[in-house]
Amino acid sequence: MRTVSGPTDHVVVVGAGLSGLACALHLLGAGRRVTLVERDSGPGGRAGQVRMGGYRVDTGPTVLTMPDLADEAFAAVGDSLHRRVELTPLHPAYRAAFADGTSLDVHTDGEAMEAEVRRFAGPAEAAGYRRLRQWLERLYRAQMRRFIDTNFDSPFQLLHPDLARLAALGGFGRLDSRIGGFLQDERLRRVFSFQALYAGVAPARALAAYAVIAYMDTVAGVWFPKGGMHALPRAMADAAAGAGAELRYGCEVSALERSAGRVRAVRLASGERIPCDAVVLSCELSTAHRLLGRAPRRPVALRHSPSAVILHAGTDRTWPQLAHHTLSFGAAWESTFDELTRTGSLMSDPSLLITRPTAHDPSLAPPDRHLHYVLAPCPNTDVGPSAAAWRDLGPRYRDSLVAELERRGLDGFADSVEQEQLVTPLDWTAQGHAAGGPFSVSHTFAQTGPFRPRNLVRGLDNVVLAGCGTTPGVGVPTVLVSGKLAAARVTGGTGRRAAVARPRPAARTVASTPTGAGAHDPS
Repeated sequence: MRTVSGPTDHVVVVGAGLSGLACALHLLGAGRRVTLVERDSGPGGRAGQVRMGGYRVDTGPTVLTMPDLADEAFAAVGDSLHRRVELTPLHPAYRAAFADGTSLDVHTDGEAMEAEVRRFAGPAEAAGYRRLRQWLERLYRAQMRRFIDTNFDSPFQLLHPDLARLAALGGFGRLDSRIGGFLQDERLRRVFSFQALYAGVAPARALAAYAVIAYMDTVAGVWFPKGGMHALPRAMADAAAGAGAELRYGCEVSALERSAGRVRAVRLASGERIPCDAVVLSCELSTAHRLLGRAPRRPVALRHSPSAVILHAGTDRTWPQLAHHTLSFGAAWESTFDELTRTGSLMSDPSLLITRPTAHDPSLAPPDRHLHYVLAPCPNTDVGPSAAAWRDLGPRYRDSLVAELERRGLDGFADSVEQEQLVTPLDWTAQGHAAGGPFSVSHTFAQTGPFRPRNLVRGLDNVVLAGCGTTPGVGVPTVLVSGKLAAARVTGGTGRRAAVARPRPAARTVASTPTGAGAHDPS
């Protein structure tokens, strides 16, 4: 594995999102001095939290899977996720509601899910689910160590016996047809293939290997942190501070000072200069390229995942048919992905994710109030409406979403809303996210594994990238791995085993006046 050359005693990490925080913890555990610079007034990046009246609203991911990957970062400094964050396992992980009026609770316990599938679709589908679960477990084992939790220097690293194992499992077929080999019920097939949208690819075109995301969602388990998802980056920042990191909030990075093929210092918009031995850029990929002064040459331009419209609604009531996470599927399916990724049209028959965090933490809302997070995928601004078009389109689309929720059984939703916030591609663009979306570069074959933008920067000996725009990719588990892999590029470690923390000096946290646009982690 190629690593940063020369001294690496003091590392500046740009961006205090999940990947930057994970990287900082692994660096601290390996004995490095770390300065963490974040443009916002606190940690989190995409996994931030805002106040909306008396509501506390997570601004980013709402689903936590694979918490052991977060615990590994805490363990690097002798700490523990479970000491810092109270996690509740969700049963069910999801509730799937279909256009025909049926619903299915998605359990991560195998026996419970098999019984639910038998109730929902009969014994043949239950047997198919049992085989599917076994296949997902084997697929995960074949991929995790060799193709996800690894730093690629060359495509030739793919030439390993694990590649043959992945091929034998059908990992290079198409996701939709591979899932269809286990399940005939079209509704069940959606439950185990909608995750391809996270990767920015339609199930009919996605590699079957991406079913590893379904493993994380439907087998490994889903958790909810008390205090919301933002509790995770907040706890990681506290652990980093306790291990001696210097945390600099409200600081925009404006330039990197370079000489002789190395970055010598990070310069802030305030004019302050932070000397360093190495730099980790865990910011939006386009922001990293701007700071570096160039983007790597690629034979084909990068493609970005679809975007999303999110309606945060504080309400005076809730609805018993909603679980913590509810997947509300429309009747359309293949045409929905065509609209999102090809024609650039808004979903004519939307499939939605509705999250109700107050189901497990009422303190996120005022007494007797509820918080609902409604996510509607939409085309990114490369293929769909421009960011500016969403100024007028956003309010109209909000009204159509609310009307659709009421048609799907959330009677009185419009009148129940007391506080709300609408997030559209206009807002994602204002935050600096490429193509007006929060999900970064899609996971086409040409943008996966060794073909994804690499985390080492050609031409500079001491700069590493982290975050969802680089390896291994998009999603909370993978950006945590990304931070670990970036740290391994600096320290020379494999990144696969937590180091024993060394005693660290007292932490120092510096808060500055926020300076506007800058860099934070795209997790």
